[in-house]
Amino acid sequence: MTITELTNNLSTEKIRILVIGAHPDDADIKSGGTSALWCAAGHVVKLVSVCDGSAGHHEMWGEKLVDRRRAESQASGAVIGATYEILDQPDGRLQPTLAAREQLIRLIRSFRPDVLITHRTTDYHPDHCYTGLLVQEAAYLLTVPAICSDVPHLSRSPVILYFSDAFKFPCPFEPHVVVDIESVLDQMIDMLHCHQSQFYEWLPYNAGYLEQVPADESTRRTWLGERIRRRLQPLSNRYRQLVVQAYGPERGPLIQYIEAFQVSEFGSPLDDAARSRLFPFLPASSYRSSACVRKEWVDIPAH
Repeated sequence: MTITELTNNLSTEKIRILVIGAHPDDADIKSGGTSALWCAAGHVVKLVSVCDGSAGHHEMWGEKLVDRRRAESQASGAVIGATYEILDQPDGRLQPTLAAREQLIRLIRSFRPDVLITHRTTDYHPDHCYTGLLVQEAAYLLTVPAICSDVPHLSRSPVILYFSDAFKFPCPFEPHVVVDIESVLDQMIDMLHCHQSQFYEWLPYNAGYLEQVPADESTRRTWLGERIRRRLQPLSNRYRQLVVQAYGPERGPLIQYIEAFQVSEFGSPLDDAARSRLFPFLPASSYRSSACVRKEWVDIPAH
């Protein structure tokens, strides 16, 4: 579905999507394309960084870097019409504390999302792992009135999805939803281009290819686009069977750029009705019922 088609078929029911990453730019690089599709269809997307971004650079850090990364994030969200909020947890030092959990409970309740997307707890960065863990710990408590009683509780948890990753231990990522993002890929790259401190400075320095970064801004944008395309292309081939199942035998084999998500058992189930409502830009065949089973213990009342 093209952006024009999405815009011409705006839903009167606004879906609310909350994307919680550990750092500024995590939400963008893991779900920027799908977020752009939601925004183009008239829905409400909020991108969040749990950590303040204060350690993500090799030449500056602290409040100066926090201010810079906050401005970059605001610019990134504006590209697609999403809001972007950076919380105050210390970058590189996030811990799954009670205070951090309650901060997320209040954030989630205040936004009242239909869909929440975050990291798996089996990621390479401790901030990523603990962000996923904090969301996981908050999931049931969102519905408990006595917890954080200053913010109205939710009647049910949102559908919770995990970003894709390539880590195998202790369990590999299992895709349940795949989204063709080729129609919005340039917008996603524009979002990432806003994070100048990351994609042209810190990440190239940390990975040892800083000398490859072009000096000219327009050339940089092209260079970054090529890198992002190379990063994304293996994903569609890795999950080609599911892509074909979702988009059909004619379109499926041709899709080059996707985002993939795993359904969390800690949230509400993604059943047929939920899938149709929450992913209006996906074909009806994209749902796989085996993705929606919740563990029995999730439905056991708390003691």
